[in-house]
Order: sequence, then structure tokens, then C-alpha cells
Amino acid sequence: MIDLLILIALVAAIVLVTARWKISPFLALLGAALLGTFLYRIPLEESVSTVTQAFGNTLGNIGLVIIFGTMIGVILERSGAAIAMADVIIKLIGQRFPNLTMTLIGYIVSIPVFCDSGYVILNSLRKAITARAGISALATSTALMTGLFATHNLVPPTPGPLAAAEELDVTSELGLIIPLGLLVSLVAAMAALLFASRLSHKEFAALPAEREDDIEVQDYEALRASYGKLPHPALAFLPIGLPLVLICLGSIAQLPGEPFGTGAFTDALVFLGTPVIALILGLIAAVFLVSGGDRLKRFNEDITEAIRVAAPILLITGAGAAFGAVLNASPLTDFLAENIADLGLGLLVPFLIAAALKSAQGSSTVAIVTGSALIAPLLSSLGLDSTEGAVLAVLAVGSGSMMVSHANDSFFWVVSQLSRIPVGTAYKTLTTATAIQGATAFATVWLLSLVML
Repeated sequence: MIDLLILIALVAAIVLVTARWKISPFLALLGAALLGTFLYRIPLEESVSTVTQAFGNTLGNIGLVIIFGTMIGVILERSGAAIAMADVIIKLIGQRFPNLTMTLIGYIVSIPVFCDSGYVILNSLRKAITARAGISALATSTALMTGLFATHNLVPPTPGPLAAAEELDVTSELGLIIPLGLLVSLVAAMAALLFASRLSHKEFAALPAEREDDIEVQDYEALRASYGKLPHPALAFLPIGLPLVLICLGSIAQLPGEPFGTGAFTDALVFLGTPVIALILGLIAAVFLVSGGDRLKRFNEDITEAIRVAAPILLITGAGAAFGAVLNASPLTDFLAENIADLGLGLLVPFLIAAALKSAQGSSTVAIVTGSALIAPLLSSLGLDSTEGAVLAVLAVGSGSMMVSHANDSFFWVVSQLSRIPVGTAYKTLTTATAIQGATAFATVWLLSLVML
């Protein structure tokens, strides 16, 4: 119980110093991580390495993805390509439904792509649609975040649910897990969309824009006219569409059934589908959007600007991972898992275990992987030892891994910082939205269990 109180105190301290005293989230998270190593009695010889390794590993895993994605985003904004994309999508779906647009885009994109990467890639499009529709960035940010978050946690071949299927020995049932995951995640995304739509006209004190020409601080029509002739929609979508298609194909190629067979072709798909490689190719495609005189100079200016914009996001993301690693190394996760597992509540057990792990250490993927490993030996006692029971357990763990995104989750910081949402406001909107969709997802899984078990 003391360990749980320490977690609550650390999270409260992060919110206090960032929201009230405007301390940098990077310093707040790093300070909480270092303080946590002492409060949780992590051996001194391991304390620093726990923090630094998590920081370095996280930046190693998604650092280049954030940088290249930000480069693509800056070029899309400055070339007018983001405006061209927004026009096309709104013409297809209608100007009345910008939040639905962002939810559906996120829902599709995050099946093969990590939600952090997906948000970075799609943020420029979100900003353009926000300006085009004239609504609050809170609404479109929440809609995109939760659309991405839904399939990220529930639909293979995203690594988390795929690992859970492997841990619970139902990899051969991916043909059942994927459609059920799509259904559950769609219901969860729609529930979060209803919440996001309530924010469409909610004003908030946004963090300062990184640039004076930021899309969200200008009138849309004046902004559109300032670009003159916009890029062709096909060229505008290519820097985003190309990496997404490559990542999707690379993920499919690695499925257990080997749908593309083996050999050089499959190896090439896997290589090109690596997020870093796919985004480099997307950046190359974005080069063709740079127009006007001295294109090389303009390109270099865009790249320099992108690096400046990405730097604070990288630091905050790494510090958030360090905080999560300290919590994961503490006795807290074992305490929560053991006490919840003893309650004997069927499908509610995998959901609560994953929710506790997610809230404690931040990473949804870690929560799914660890949660599924913890419940694997408990399936029989929980009445979930049938094929259908194990499949539903995978989905229950995925639902729990959404509960909830807050200060120790890198995705929380990626979304809040890119969308210029203050920490206090992000807790009221982003964190609340993930709680809604996690609870809705589990309710859907429970209803499915009434039919399947």
C-alpha cells in the first residue's frame, strides 16, 4: 500500500510542478524518476542505470522516428501539402465531421504503426483539419489520439496484442483475434469520439506555438491563399501514405502464416517496412513538395526547423520512459498484480492487471506483454482455458492497457506537446478520453463473452 501511495504522490507532484509552477515536463519527469529510485528503495548501483538505460533505449527505439516524422510534418506544412490533404479529406467526409475524420484516420493508421509514430506523422494533417474546420485543437487532438490508441492496443499485427496472443498460446487464432479486435477497438474509438466532440468549442490556453506561421494560429482561408497554388493531392499524400503502406506491408510479412512466403522479397518488405526506413523514404518523397527558388536552401531551413521542434519532444519522451522504468523496477507492479489476481473475477482479472500495470509504468506494450504473462498460468482458474476464453483474455488485457494514459506514458507527452496542450488540460481531456475508451472496450469484451463462452 505504501508503494501505491508513493506512485500517487509522484504523479501529483509532476502535475503540480508542471501545471502550476510551469516547470519543464522534462525536468519534472526526470526528477520524479530519480526521486522514485530512492523512495522505492532501488539499489544505488542500479538507480542511475535504470533511468539512463530507459531514456536511451526509448530514444533509440522511437527517436529517429520522431525526428524524421517531424521533418516530414514541417515540409507538409510549409509547402501547403497539409492544406491540400485537409481539403481532400473534408470534401470526402464533409466539413461537419472533422473529429470523426481524425478518429477514423487514427483507427486505420495505428494497426501497423505505433501510436506515437502515427501521431507524429499525422499531426500536420490534424492541424490543417483543425484550422479548416475552425474548432478547438483539443477535440481533434483527442479524436486522433484515441483513434490511434484503440487499434494500437487491440489489433494485431501491432506488437502488443500479437505478443499477448503468443503468450496465451492463441497465435493460430489471429484470424479470430483481428476481427474481434477491430470490433472492440471501433466501439472504444467511437465512445472516445463522443467525448472528443464535446470539446469542439472548448477554449484553452495553448502552449506557445513553436513558429509564428504555425497552421493553428492563422485564419484558414488567409493561410490557404498565402500558398498560392497548392500541391497536387497525390503528391501531398505521398510522404505520409508511402511510409504507412510500407510499414503495413512489413508488418504483414512478419505474420506467423508468412503470407508473402520467405526469401529476398519478404526480406525486402520487412526492411522497407521498418519505421525509420519507411519514414526516410517518406522524407525523400516530401522533397518534391519543396518549390520556389533555391529549393536546397528552403529544404535545409525546413530540416533545421524540424530538428528544433523535435528536440523538446525527444527529451520529454525519454524522461517519461525513465519514470516508467523506475516504476517497473519497483515492488509496485508485483503488488498490484498479485492483489488483483487473487480476486477471482474472470475476464475482469486480466483487465485490471493490465490497467494497473499501464497506470503504474506507462507503456501500453509493456502492460500487455507483462499482463498476459501474469495471467497465462491463471487461465484455468479463471475459466478462460478454452480457445475462445484465451482470445477474449487477449482483448481484455488490451482493453486494460488503455487505462490510462498520463504523465508516465510517452504517448501522453507526444500528443500534449505536439498539440500544445498544457499538462493540466491534458489530464482533463486526453487522460479522461483514454479511461473512457478503456472501460468501453472492456464492456464490449464482456458482452462478447456472454455469447462466446
